[in-house]
Amino acid sequence: MEHAPAWLTNSFIYLAAAVIVVPLSRALGLGAIIGYLVAGIAIGPWGLGLVTNVQDILGFAQFGVVLMLFLVGLELEPDRLWSLRRPIFGWGSAQVLICALAIGATAVAFGVRWQTAVVIGLGLALSSTAIALQVMGERNLLRTTSGQAGFSILLFQDVAAIPILALLPLLAVVTEPNEAVVATHRALEAIKIVTVIGGIILGGRLLLRPLLRWIARSETPEIFTAASLLLVVGIAALMQFVGLSMALGAFLAGVLLAESEYRRELETDLEPFKGLLLGLFFMAVGMSIDFGVLIRSPDLMAAILFGFLALKLVVIYALAHAMDVPFQERPVFTLLLAQGGEFAFVVFQAAAGANVFPPETASLLIGAVALSMLISPLLLVAVDKWLLPRYANCNVPVLEEISEPQNAPIIIAGFGRYGQIVGRVLAAEGIPATVLDHDAEMIEAARAFGSKVFYGDATRLDLLRTAGAAQAKIFVLAVDGVEQSLEIVDLVHEHFPHLELVARARDVTHWNQLRDRGVMRVERELFESSLRSARTVLELLGQTSEAARQSARRFRQHNLALFEEMHPYYKDRAKLIAVVKRGRQQFEEQLAAEREQQAQREQQAQREVQGVAGS
Repeated sequence: MEHAPAWLTNSFIYLAAAVIVVPLSRALGLGAIIGYLVAGIAIGPWGLGLVTNVQDILGFAQFGVVLMLFLVGLELEPDRLWSLRRPIFGWGSAQVLICALAIGATAVAFGVRWQTAVVIGLGLALSSTAIALQVMGERNLLRTTSGQAGFSILLFQDVAAIPILALLPLLAVVTEPNEAVVATHRALEAIKIVTVIGGIILGGRLLLRPLLRWIARSETPEIFTAASLLLVVGIAALMQFVGLSMALGAFLAGVLLAESEYRRELETDLEPFKGLLLGLFFMAVGMSIDFGVLIRSPDLMAAILFGFLALKLVVIYALAHAMDVPFQERPVFTLLLAQGGEFAFVVFQAAAGANVFPPETASLLIGAVALSMLISPLLLVAVDKWLLPRYANCNVPVLEEISEPQNAPIIIAGFGRYGQIVGRVLAAEGIPATVLDHDAEMIEAARAFGSKVFYGDATRLDLLRTAGAAQAKIFVLAVDGVEQSLEIVDLVHEHFPHLELVARARDVTHWNQLRDRGVMRVERELFESSLRSARTVLELLGQTSEAARQSARRFRQHNLALFEEMHPYYKDRAKLIAVVKRGRQQFEEQLAAEREQQAQREQQAQREVQGVAGS
């Protein structure tokens, strides 16, 4: 490749290293992240030396973290994010401040000047958002107690990186000569930051959806993909321009589009880019490990690495206990947050540039952070093999996956608040059903009340076969997660097409997605209970029970018919709104006409009664 352009040569090297090392790492049970890190070490300056421009690659690869947080934001509607404000700013600030205080105080005790100790404590208090969210996603932990707690703390850390960077000039050895100039500069920077964040929020509300709608009407998939990338790149560039976290800006944009009708399309388009760029990011971290510093000062490097890991492990485990993280989830939660983070690279490099400490100190700290990101996945493997089984045996018995073949005519996937009602009705009628769920705590609670629930993930084909899907007649889909629900539908249609599907829909979008897949028996989880509440309101307003029941029944019929009429247009917002408005108007006009006819009949009947009485 002597005459090949650099981008082609580097692309070949990255892809070849990933394709060779990552599958081998997964085959050894070490996971994909370790594979990427090892691949980076192998091709980096301290390996084969095939890649030397590590910092440029690391800066570009951090865009994978940006895409990841944008996709996380798409899963969080503003109301749900607002509900997390207390854990984000409460537990998040507690983790950063206590870890920083513990690490900084230890550094001061070993003779480090306090300005340097402050930066070291704050930088090492940060955790790797990329590794933590990747691992939690692979383990389906994001919706668990530990997943929500970990996400809240990681999000606060991304926010905290901004004031940490702003603090660095105040801790520099050389002070600014003109305080008035400094104050003016900071005021302008603050105005710029507020303007950009306000522009993102306002633009997300008023401009992004119409723009995406206009692009979608072109019916050119590659242009919509390009627009998705342009959206994230543009917001990241804006945040970088004002000195803020690119990842935080992307997350904010994702939250603003969480209620958009194009949320799923954005996720589908950006997911492959996120995976590739995250892999490149982990490889760049592996390349950035300065083994020269490790060779020159092995004792000091080991002291920094294991010292800050030990302090963070103690603090975070104590926080996990205070946050009521389930006992079995605490080891993974603690380990994921104990490692150093990618934002520490930025903090320590900026600190060296601001003369807070010399470049040699920055190299030591960056090396310790990179090594922590390398050994944490290895420690996680050890935790899985030796520690978690003991934790599981401390409180509750280990739940074995369903292994004995079942032959019940009905399978229920998901035994939460929805699946339990279906299961109890069937049990009361003496109809056997095989119930699957993968939430260990819920299964133990259900078994305590006498319900027979098997531990198993219904997205796995082998477990569905063991549950008797090949012989069953009906499959009740009652899982909580929308993506998991759709994945199960696809799996059942492909391998067990004879099964009759009865599904639960979380919302209107989920209902439409199920119908797209040919699932005809779909119930929205709150629809019937909402109708019963409406009947109660009508009765309290003076209607008879029969009249209220009739009103609710007619609305139910109208709503179901309207949904069938809406379904072909649910991806076209303009047509969808037109169908809904026309349907509502027709229904309201029909009811108004019937009320008028009823009033006329009542008046006629009253006149007839008066006439009889007068005669």
